[in-house]
Amino acid sequence: MNTTIPQCDHVECHEEIVKKVTEEMPDEELLYDLAELFKVFGDSTRIKILYLLFESEMCVCDIAALLNMTISAISHQLRVLKQSQLVRFRREGKTVYYSLADDHVRSILAQGMDHVCE
Repeated sequence: MNTTIPQCDHVECHEEIVKKVTEEMPDEELLYDLAELFKVFGDSTRIKILYLLFESEMCVCDIAALLNMTISAISHQLRVLKQSQLVRFRREGKTVYYSLADDHVRSILAQGMDHVCE
């Protein structure tokens, strides 16, 4: 198996490509925010919670029971997901129900699953 990295034949950079990409590149702060968002997806417990919420709106107790975890542990993960604007909540009496924040989150999960299943 050849593991050699192909080398560019040009000694000079391709100025037109570099210029175009530089103009299209998002601000550094946006790229940082995107990296932080993907870090949130890097935890398997949070992914499990998101997939449960992909299927149905749920309260903390339901999520804890399904994942065989404590309510405290689930609450902590939900707080991270809320801060990242991946989940939202609504109150009904004393019960708080969680759901995916929007269709963007649903799409990210679906596309991620499609990718790993290829």
